[in-house]
Amino acid sequence: MSRAAAAAVAAEYHSKDFQWETLKHEIESDPSLQYHLLPFISPIPQQQQRQQQEAEEDAQAWKLFHIRHSTGRFFKERRYLLKEFPELVSRGELSTLLEVGCGNGSTVLPILRGNKEIIVYACDCSDEALEKANKEIVDGTDAASFKHRFHPFHCDFSLHGFPKWLACDSCQKSFLPKQYNSFSDVESENEVLVNASHSWKESGCCIGGVDFVTMIFTLSAVSPHRMPTAITECFSVLNPGGLLLFRDYGLYDMTMLRFEPHKRVGFREYMRSDGTRSYFFCLETVRDLFLHAGFIEVLTQL
Repeated sequence: MSRAAAAAVAAEYHSKDFQWETLKHEIESDPSLQYHLLPFISPIPQQQQRQQQEAEEDAQAWKLFHIRHSTGRFFKERRYLLKEFPELVSRGELSTLLEVGCGNGSTVLPILRGNKEIIVYACDCSDEALEKANKEIVDGTDAASFKHRFHPFHCDFSLHGFPKWLACDSCQKSFLPKQYNSFSDVESENEVLVNASHSWKESGCCIGGVDFVTMIFTLSAVSPHRMPTAITECFSVLNPGGLLLFRDYGLYDMTMLRFEPHKRVGFREYMRSDGTRSYFFCLETVRDLFLHAGFIEVLTQL
C-alpha cells in the first residue's frame, strides 16, 4: 500500500470510530459500567498555590512518561490530520502554526511534510518530549527541509501561559472585542475546527501570533479547572481568522471504559497508574469551553 493510500485509510478510520447513539445506549445499559456515570463530589476549589503544585505534578508525570518511552516510536504519526483538517495544507502563502503539547512530534511531522510553506512552533511541558521530537524531526530523512521550519520550546501553557515572543501584550491589547457564537464538534475522539475573531497589527516586538493552533490529545491531560485558562491562552496568540484544530478523547471512548472505579479523580476524569490524567469530553463541555474563550463555530464536512 502506498503512503497516500495508507494515509487515506487512516483518515477514514479515525474520522468516525463508532456510531455515537449506539455506543451511548450500550454503555448506559450495562450495569458493570455504571460507575462511569455516577456523580463525583468535587473537593473544595483549590487555592492558587495548590493549583500550581498540581500542574507541576502533572508535568513531572509526563516527563517520566516520555523518559520511559524514549526509545522506539510509542506514538504513530497522525497522518490522518491532513485529511481531517485540509486547511493545514490548502493555504498557499507562508503560514505559522503552534502545536500545543507536541510530545514526540507525531502531529508535527505529517504537517511539515504535507505543507512545505508552514513554520511550526511546538511546545511541551516535558524537555524529554521536546528532545525526542527534535531528534525525530531535525535528524530525520527530511532534515534539510524541516530544520528551519521547526522551532520547539518548553512551556506549560495551562499554568504559565505562552511566552510573549509569540504575541506580546501590546499586540494582544490591539485585538478587537471577541465575538461569541455557538460551538460544535463530533463524537468519539472529538474533532473541532474553530475560528478566532480578533484583530492584530504587524509589529516587530514579537512574531505577531500564529495562523493555526493544534491541540491533539492535549487538553484532556489538563485538569478541568485549568482548561478555561489554557484555551484562553490559545485564543490570545491566534491571528485574525486563525484556526484552532482540536481532537481529543470523547465520552465513552474505549480508553475511558478501561479505567477501573478507583482511577476516577473527577467527573469524567481519570488518573493512570503513572500519574498522567485524562478527561473525556462531551459535546456540551467542548462547546462551552471554547465559546467562553471567544471562539466562534466553523462548520466542516467530516
